[in-house]
This record gives sequence, structure tokens and C-alpha cells, in this order.
Amino acid sequence: MKDIPFSKPNIIQKDIELVSKVIESGWLIHGKYSKLLEDLFCEYTGVKYATTVSNCTAGLHLSCLAAGFSANDEVIVPAQTHVATAHAVEYTGAKPIFADVDPITGNIQPESIISNLSKKTKGVIPVHMAGYPCDMRAIKKICKDYDLILIEDCAHAIGTFFNSKHAGSFGIAGCFSFYPTKQITTGEGGIIISNDRKFINEIKTLKAFGIDIPPDQRKTPGIYDVKQLGFNYRMTDFQAALGVGQMKRYQKNLDSRKKNATFYNSFLKNNQNIIFSKYKDECSYFLFQIFIRGKIKRDKVILSLMKKNIGVSIHYATPVPLMSYYKTKYGYEKGSFENAETYSGTNISLPVHPKLSMNDIKHISKTLKNIIKSEK
Repeated sequence: MKDIPFSKPNIIQKDIELVSKVIESGWLIHGKYSKLLEDLFCEYTGVKYATTVSNCTAGLHLSCLAAGFSANDEVIVPAQTHVATAHAVEYTGAKPIFADVDPITGNIQPESIISNLSKKTKGVIPVHMAGYPCDMRAIKKICKDYDLILIEDCAHAIGTFFNSKHAGSFGIAGCFSFYPTKQITTGEGGIIISNDRKFINEIKTLKAFGIDIPPDQRKTPGIYDVKQLGFNYRMTDFQAALGVGQMKRYQKNLDSRKKNATFYNSFLKNNQNIIFSKYKDECSYFLFQIFIRGKIKRDKVILSLMKKNIGVSIHYATPVPLMSYYKTKYGYEKGSFENAETYSGTNISLPVHPKLSMNDIKHISKTLKNIIKSEK
């Protein structure tokens, strides 16, 4: 029986050799490959500035701090996302306010943003779920009309565009993830992009303990000052080196993901028990998500797929406001986020990585349809 993994890093021998070279050099932090990865990311996304960080959550936290979110502020986030989006707000002392999402894309609904506005609202953090672009025209207009700070959670969105503009470039910052399952991986890691030089410089200081002069700019080694409370959120140079080659090859990776998504669209269409978002060329297809409809139990389908050695996942099984921490602290109850709750209870993420062939996707689709047929 063929084994099809849910994800597979796009790492080749040259990437490994470069990582070894950096490790052997002894220069493991503040190196040239971090700068190179930042430059490549700027070139690809069309922004002016970027800085690597230890992970996307750190990037979101730093962006919220640099945006000035603090106690008594409210920041609107989608109810259906990874908990990191809300945590980043919570870390600053501000309160995450959860808005409902589109029932198929999982993206935050502009009308739900508006209905959750208050005098305390200071910002909005949309998430491009599964790489599918949010309605950035509507969201940006809301932020402009109500003087809100816009930070994009782009953990799924390397290669996601909206009206030919890359995700993460619509607001003050965009935060990306290099986690192992993502389109590009550095093990753990992330990057923040911005067109605001002052904002990105603030983040660079915050990510390195609040030290005012980076090592390469010190006239005398070891002489610097700390003028604010910072963090240790830096990426190592060998991690950056692992990402450099993947970034250079990313367009081919993205093209394969899009092609695989079209295969799924073709093989799974016209099944009344399976629905999915319409193919969109601006989507990066970090995931290909389907939703199980009817009386069929999603979890039974997942377990059956796994027994057939097909890797699958759920993104995400519980809306964030219904997780114990937020539910207990803020008193949210089931039924408060109808679309997010339906989405979380019915979604399945299928493999879509570039190592898959058309026959692999045909096999996954056929197996899925047979499982659903047997469950009726």
C-alpha cells in the first residue's frame, strides 16, 4: 500500500550542504544568509523591508508590540485560525475580539469585523486561511475608515496574492511561517515584511533584546546599550541558509501546488458530500481543504484515510474562542461563531505538496470517495 505523507519539505542536497557550510564556519547568528533570505523575500513579495524571526508567532507578537497594542485595546482576529493569532494580541495585554469567518474559505468576514468594532478597537489581524486570500480591499477600507492598524497573519500565504499584490503588503506588516509543514521551512522560523522602515527597525531592535546597535555596526565589539525591553526572537544563520535555496526555487513549488489543486478540483467535483473553495490562481495552496457534508462524520473519514496510509490533517478542529483558555477567560459559548464552528467540525486538509503526482491525487480522491460512499 502506497504511503502518501501529508507534507514533505522541498529540501535538496545543495540546501543541506549550505547548512553544513554555515555550521562549519562558526558564524551562526547575524550572518549573511539571514540578510540574503530577507532580500529574496522582499524581491518576491514586492516590499521594501523584511526581517527574519524565530517563528511566525514571534513575528506576530513583535508586530503587535511595534503597533503599540496594550492593555485596554481591542484587536479583531478571526475565530477560525491557529491560536497563535490571538496569543500575539493577548501577550501585549490587549484583548483579542473574535469575528466569524466565511464558511468555505475560513477567512474573516468584513461584515463581522464591522459588527465587532468598539471605541477600544485599535487593530485587525486577518488570516489568509490555507493560502486563500482575504478580501483585502474591504478589510483595508474598514481599517482606513476607522483608523485601525492592519497586520496580516500570512502563516499560510507565501505566494498568495490579492489583485496582483502579495499578501502581507496591505497593512503595516505581514508575518510568515517557515514551520516544517509550510511551503518553505527552516525547521522553526519566520519572517516579517513591511514598507515602513521605522516599523521594521523597531522590530529588529525588539527581536534582539532591545539592544540599540547590532554587532555589525559596533565601532567597538561588545559596546552597546539597551534602551527598551526586548526579546530573543532571532533566527540562526544556518536556518536562513536552509531557506535560501527553497526561496529561489519557490515559484516552481507554487506552480506544482496550483496544478495539484486543479487535479483535486477535477477529481472531486460533483460529489454532494464534498465541497471546497473554487480554484483561485491567487491562492498559494498551503493546504487543499475539503468539507464533509451530510450525515457523514468527518473524523471517521480522516481515520479511514490514515488507515490507507494517506496523510491528512485538520486546520483547525476548534475555533480559538472555544478553546479552554479563551472560553474560560472571556466567557465564550458554543453557538457564538456559527460559520467557524461548522468549518472546524467538517474540514479536512488533504496533501497538496509539490512531491505529489497526478496519480497520487487521483488515488487520494478515489479513496476518499470510496470511504464516503461506504459511510452513507
